[in-house]
Amino acid sequence: MLELKRILLVEDSANDVALAMAALEEINLANEVVVVRDGQQALDFLRRQGAYEERTGGHPAVVLLDLKLPKVDGLEVLAQVKNDPELRSIPVVMLTSSREEQDLARSYGLGVNAYVVKPVAFPDFVTALKELGLFWAVVNQPPPGTQHRGGQ
Repeated sequence: MLELKRILLVEDSANDVALAMAALEEINLANEVVVVRDGQQALDFLRRQGAYEERTGGHPAVVLLDLKLPKVDGLEVLAQVKNDPELRSIPVVMLTSSREEQDLARSYGLGVNAYVVKPVAFPDFVTALKELGLFWAVVNQPPPGTQHRGGQ
């Protein structure tokens, strides 16, 4: 049976979380979406530390990562994920409102898989998240050996 892997949404804005969840629900994506509110929680989730020490299941299908986060910012989370041999194969999509060239360049320099600027209009935001969710959680094939880590 096909394993439905989680989507990890790292977003501190309650409004953006609500919009993202509404967009993903609109396409009836069956994958569980785990929401964390800061960069440290994201790293703890991925590394099974702190409050997430006992979590089950493998790595998420994708991490949707905001750039501007409390505690540990998105660029630092990205750097730590891509420098960790256990985590580096997890696709990371920067989902941010920043159009700054330096943020874009740094993200790609650190190994981000995609950089998506959050559309201002809700219908555009829904469309962008639908496409992201479908691609990373359904269409994309992860590298061999990463699909069933930890079981679910």
